Amino acid sequence: MTTHSTQCSSATLCHSLSDDDEMGGAQGVELRLVTSEEDETEAGPISDVTALVLRHRHGYRRAGMLLCACGVIVFTAAFLLAYGVLSGRYHCSQLGDQDEEQQRGGANSLAGGGAGLYLGELRVMMRRLLQDEDIHNTVSRVSRAPHPPGSSEGTALASEILHRFQQLQMDHTWTESLYATLQFPDRTQRSSLRLVDSAGLILEQISLNLSDFCPYSATGTTMGGVVYANYGRQADFNWLKSAGVSVTGCVVVMRVGGGVSFAEKVWLAERNGAGGVLIYPDPADLPQDPRRLGLNTHTAVSEHVHLGSGDPFTPGFPSFNHTQFPPIQSSGLPFIPALPITATIAAKLLSQLSGASCPPSWRGRLPYVRCVVGPELNAGRRVQLSVHNKMMPILLNNIFSSLEGRVEPDQYIILGAQRDSLGPGAVKSGVGTAILLELARTFSVMVKNGFNPRRSLLFVSWDAGEFGNVGATEWLEVGEPINRLSTGDDVLSAYTSPLLVDLLEAAIRQVEHPKHAGQTIYSQAEREGGSWRIVKPLYLNSGAYSFTAFAGVPAMELRFTERAYPFVNTPLDSASRLQEVLGGRLGVTGRSVGELVGEMVLRLAHDHILPLRITSYAQTVLQFSAQLNRHSAELQSRGLSPQWVFSARGDYSRAAEMLQRAIDYSDLHDPTTARFYNTRIMKVEYYFLSQYVSAVETPFRHVIHGRGNHTLSALTEHLGLLTSDPKRFDERRFRRQLALFTWTLQGAANALNGDVWRVHNAHSH
Repeated sequence: MTTHSTQCSSATLCHSLSDDDEMGGAQGVELRLVTSEEDETEAGPISDVTALVLRHRHGYRRAGMLLCACGVIVFTAAFLLAYGVLSGRYHCSQLGDQDEEQQRGGANSLAGGGAGLYLGELRVMMRRLLQDEDIHNTVSRVSRAPHPPGSSEGTALASEILHRFQQLQMDHTWTESLYATLQFPDRTQRSSLRLVDSAGLILEQISLNLSDFCPYSATGTTMGGVVYANYGRQADFNWLKSAGVSVTGCVVVMRVGGGVSFAEKVWLAERNGAGGVLIYPDPADLPQDPRRLGLNTHTAVSEHVHLGSGDPFTPGFPSFNHTQFPPIQSSGLPFIPALPITATIAAKLLSQLSGASCPPSWRGRLPYVRCVVGPELNAGRRVQLSVHNKMMPILLNNIFSSLEGRVEPDQYIILGAQRDSLGPGAVKSGVGTAILLELARTFSVMVKNGFNPRRSLLFVSWDAGEFGNVGATEWLEVGEPINRLSTGDDVLSAYTSPLLVDLLEAAIRQVEHPKHAGQTIYSQAEREGGSWRIVKPLYLNSGAYSFTAFAGVPAMELRFTERAYPFVNTPLDSASRLQEVLGGRLGVTGRSVGELVGEMVLRLAHDHILPLRITSYAQTVLQFSAQLNRHSAELQSRGLSPQWVFSARGDYSRAAEMLQRAIDYSDLHDPTTARFYNTRIMKVEYYFLSQYVSAVETPFRHVIHGRGNHTLSALTEHLGLLTSDPKRFDERRFRRQLALFTWTLQGAANALNGDVWRVHNAHSH
């Protein structure tokens, strides 16, 4: 897809645990995930996961464990599939003889409840019922005007969606409301950008668009020189440091994209000592040619800058009913002001810079701009940046509608979409909402025509997605599962936890490509170099990342792309522009995305055993063990032994393989057996969340996909210092990192073993 950040929708599967299963307050989510917008892979375990997923291709409440697949399209919408087992209770009396499906839900297996409809027949019914025109009409309606949370337009749209759910005669339809702290531009004091002389006297007031802002920016004024930092990645700041260019106290100008979200850009700039941040869309990244469809040079791209998700003033716990909480602030809120600017303003500033020349790869396409990094401006000028935003409590509304499962109603699949948008939001909210409503209509008709879903289906319209998945995250923080998904047009990419590769591959083998008639998505991918190219590691700025890295939910983000769609997060994200970019195929493309999501819903609602590859992480840890082994002599000379990691890795690998063999040789028609194994499968991702760090201070607790000193990536980076910079190697810190990772890995192994008499901790006494 393009390099700009996008909202994604997701399909999530959730499993709720009993109180005894819950692990030390692991239910709080305050993050807004991962982004990097990677093409884009980070070092360490992220690279390991990339290799892992490629190798695999070849070779009502208290939900504790979630499983989610999230997807994005060229126009980023939001969707989610989720699966949950409530309170860990067995409802075997409801299963009994009704459980006549085959283990993997093949085309000849009966659909849930033994209603006489085969999975293949359900696919045909679903494809016949999905309507292109309804999707196009809904996108147009949703994106007719900006509809931010709390606005009259947003409230009217929420009422319309509630009414449409009620018209479908679902089993249950309801709303849940909550107050959350959001940030908007201050109406009494405008943000400003000025050029000043060496004495601080104003030389020029630069005109800004009043609607352009970064939600959750710090407020205040900063003044200093200007440094150009390319995309604002850590590697970019490292280059500046190596070139002797200090950003301390300066206003850093960065380009949109580069595999990093706005939140990451601001966080990295702050960590390197910057006084403020300006972010602009460069024509090299987002088309701005007036002769074709693209941004104009007077349009900025906006995005929130909270390095987390949910209400940043109730991190890790919910904010329902406007309850008063202790004054806790998310560690992901920035302390420096940030503002989005247009390409025209960026050219004005960067054309006045002097200093060292930038690397060739940093050169954008701004007219009349010579690529230098600063920090000096002509004639001793400086920049004064003032940001004036205001925090305010806003009433949010999440809307729910459900179809009850006929066999296991306490298990459910969730499909959700972001509803709000600061702009028209054809991609940000229109597409996801349209597909959500169309799938709700389709499945409700299927039920009336004989489909008896084994598990319940829950359709959700989330509020405040623009501010970091606030509505969805707050719902999750009360112990419930969530997420989002969306679509594009030509090339499919799946940013995923390795556990979900099998589910994805089965789905793309069934769905026709939206642009290539007669070809499935899988067959077209094989023609274009291999379907393995579809699979990529998770990245930070997606709802999928937060589910995996924070909540321990296997997550997937899907992207269909053809050409750059530069209007996301701008006032130009309209249905007409989206239709033009897609060559008039908006409805057709939306229908294909709906079919892909629907195919996964059918599988999740139908299969006896969840289609997750539980052995996947064993290979990731094996790769790290090999790195440790190469440094074994040096570590032992420092009194550090990697033996505990080797032992824990072996325990995990054996436990995963034993569980998989037990599943393969079990009678999965027995409802108690199937339920027993599904409960353990759902814990795999969850137990990779470190229980030894705070969810408030370190929200991304997953040791493979997360962020922080407890993660495998941090451990790998620190280990590399033994050869690259031995003086910086900190034995005490490394010992702690190694212990945290080992304990978490051993806990995952013990959880997979299940029975206490199968648990053998070689390092215990």
